[in-house]
Amino acid sequence: MNPIPFDIYADLKWRGLIYQSTDEKMQSWLNEKPRTVYVGFDPTADSLHIGSLLPLQTLRRFQLAGHRPVAIIGGATGMIGDPSGKSAERNLLSEDQLQANIEGMRQQMAAMLDFDCGENSAILVNNYDWMKSFSYIDFLRDVGKNFPVNVMLAKDSVKSRLGSDAGISYTEFSYMLLQAYDFVHLHQEYGCELQLGGSDQWGNVTAGIDLGRRMLSKQLYGLTLPLLTKADGSKMGKTETGTVWLSSDRTSPYELYQYWIRVDDADVSKCLKYLTDLERGEIEELDGLREAAAHQRDSQKRLAEEITRQIHGEEGLKAAKYATDVFFGAEINDCSERDLNAIFSDVPSQQVSKSLLEGDGLAVYDAFVQAGLCKSKGEARRLFAQGGLYVNNHRWADEDACIKKDHLVTPTTLVLRSGKKKYALLKFELE
Repeated sequence: MNPIPFDIYADLKWRGLIYQSTDEKMQSWLNEKPRTVYVGFDPTADSLHIGSLLPLQTLRRFQLAGHRPVAIIGGATGMIGDPSGKSAERNLLSEDQLQANIEGMRQQMAAMLDFDCGENSAILVNNYDWMKSFSYIDFLRDVGKNFPVNVMLAKDSVKSRLGSDAGISYTEFSYMLLQAYDFVHLHQEYGCELQLGGSDQWGNVTAGIDLGRRMLSKQLYGLTLPLLTKADGSKMGKTETGTVWLSSDRTSPYELYQYWIRVDDADVSKCLKYLTDLERGEIEELDGLREAAAHQRDSQKRLAEEITRQIHGEEGLKAAKYATDVFFGAEINDCSERDLNAIFSDVPSQQVSKSLLEGDGLAVYDAFVQAGLCKSKGEARRLFAQGGLYVNNHRWADEDACIKKDHLVTPTTLVLRSGKKKYALLKFELE
């Protein structure tokens, strides 16, 4: 049996990650021997998002501390919908869409959890695999009879919906039974004894513990984590363009990196504790640097590096840093269309015909006038004489040379800059 390398409860407590616990002796219980612990993930999209990162990272910490992690994807419960924290019933997903979502999440979990490390290798399961064999009558007889309705009605997630105009459907009301049975099944199959969840999952966690006691006469445990919120109470993971996802197809490594670079000073220390493996001493050192020179953003840079590396690997981090350097003047040699658009999302862009690049090409002064960076060719000439014309962040050295197709940094885009900070894009489209 693997030894316990460190006190996971003490670590979580220092990091501020213990919101509620079902047992005051959980610390000593966790330190007795390796335990099997699980977290559920809702497959409503083909990618996890920043809100999912906290429970996934916590599950990873349990594995590093010698415990066995189980990640359960709610293929069955995802077809119904959890009423917790919801004001209305959501649309149900088809089986095909659920399977696509589950596959996308599976790949992201593999980047965080070790599924091949011996006795405490991570396990990934889908609750649809055991729920699909239940008939309605069997479920009512074997599970439902152990679930008092008065207990269900007492849960905050149910009470809040019962008192709303939208109400709650029988389908959603049944969600608690399905999730509670997950805990029973995982205990029977894998010896799972501890469920982790967000603070909004307390009712579902305790329901599973109660069902385990009634069906198995077993003592099970629960621990909830705080939600990932900003200092003003709003949830993290939203930008003007939408949700910040862990999938590079939805949110590029550069966009993810920039999200954490922009985290407010009031939130960054908490994020370092919640979402990275940095030790206490380093985080406290970063706290001190921030107090002395907040404008350097050392904490944010370290946070962005750690999270981007963990999710997208060294190559993803390298790409994100390169894209960041491009915005601050690094020469552009290799950049995807998507990253380029993200980097210069607030920069003026003009669409012009690609035919301008045929033959002798487009005179550089004409390009700067077309882009709106200069009002006239005369102004462009004066700027050139001062060394202030840049194409793809490379200073233009020959006033007689013209811009041609091989100057494009993507199949359609040219980046122009006048002076140090004034950018514009030319988009060359086929007519």
